[in-house]
Amino acid sequence: MTGPDLFAGLFARDYGSSRSWYERLLGREPSFLPSDTEAVWELGEHRWLYLKQHGDHAGHGEVTIFPEDLDATVAGAAERGLAPDRQEDYPGGVRKVVFRDPDGNEIGFGGGAAG
Repeated sequence: MTGPDLFAGLFARDYGSSRSWYERLLGREPSFLPSDTEAVWELGEHRWLYLKQHGDHAGHGEVTIFPEDLDATVAGAAERGLAPDRQEDYPGGVRKVVFRDPDGNEIGFGGGAAG
């Protein structure tokens, strides 16, 4: 095993509209559907993100994903009609581009300097 497995989750008030939003953000349908109100995307080997309907907890999540190509990931989301909420810049050229789902959960994509 090369590192820990990750199974991170975010909660939604309206599973249907939130699932559609995540499909646009991630550019694909879920990897599998464990129930009528839960969707799971495999982000990488042993790394999963799930969305689950649970209104009492919706909107309080924060996840940062480090894709192989930050610019391509953000551009793909833009092509699918999603605009980032904000961008954060850190020392050494590290960037974080933040999106907010319909409930207010924060999904960030991080990476190094462009180019």
